[in-house]
Amino acid sequence: MKSMAALLIAAGLMLSSAPSHAVVLDLSTMSCKQFLEGGDDTIKMVLTWMDGWYKGDSDEAIIDTDVFVENAKKFGSFCGKNPNISIVNAAEKVLGN
Repeated sequence: MKSMAALLIAAGLMLSSAPSHAVVLDLSTMSCKQFLEGGDDTIKMVLTWMDGWYKGDSDEAIIDTDVFVENAKKFGSFCGKNPNISIVNAAEKVLGN
């Protein structure tokens, strides 16, 4: 019974922190300018997605925070200099092999 109560409390906490409305991000059309102006949550989601995307299926499920931060800095710098390029093209130039 205690474990059921703990699960209900945990679920309630997760739902209470959920955004009040859903947001759909079309990364295929998002520009660097939109990315940079998207706010903290959008920036974090996009950077996390890109980190996983460019690791591919063969890499281990590991996040190296030093590499993540370095790539985020490179990407942010590139986008700042190229606000009209799509983030997909920017990511390919910065993170693609």
